[in-house]
Amino acid sequence: MASGAQLSVTDQRLTTRHPVDLPLIGEHRRLGDVMMHVINISTTGFMVKGEVALQRGERITIRLQHIGRIEAFLVWSDGARAGFQFERILRGDDFLMMIKSLQPNPRLQRAR
Repeated sequence: MASGAQLSVTDQRLTTRHPVDLPLIGEHRRLGDVMMHVINISTTGFMVKGEVALQRGERITIRLQHIGRIEAFLVWSDGARAGFQFERILRGDDFLMMIKSLQPNPRLQRAR
C-alpha cells in the first residue's frame, strides 16, 4: 500500500497568489529543520524558490503569522521552485491579516 499524501484534490490553483519574500523554517520528520524561501502564497498553498530535498507527497510543517502551525504537502518540484498544498484551506480573515503583515507596501495588497 502506498503511503504519503493523497494528492487527488481538485486543482484549486485559481485562488489568488500573493507575492511575498518570506524565509521560514519547515519541520520535516526525516530531515529535521528545512530552510525555505516562500515567494508566493494563497489560501490553498505556497511556492518556494530553490531546491527542496523532498519527494512528491511528503509533509512539512510550517508556522505562519496569524495562522499558526500548519502542514503542507509537496505537490510539484522542478529543481528551481517547488509548490506545496496546505492540509486545509486557510480562513480568509486570518489569511488577509497575514498578507497585510507580510506586504507592508499597500500597492502590493489586493483591494478588499
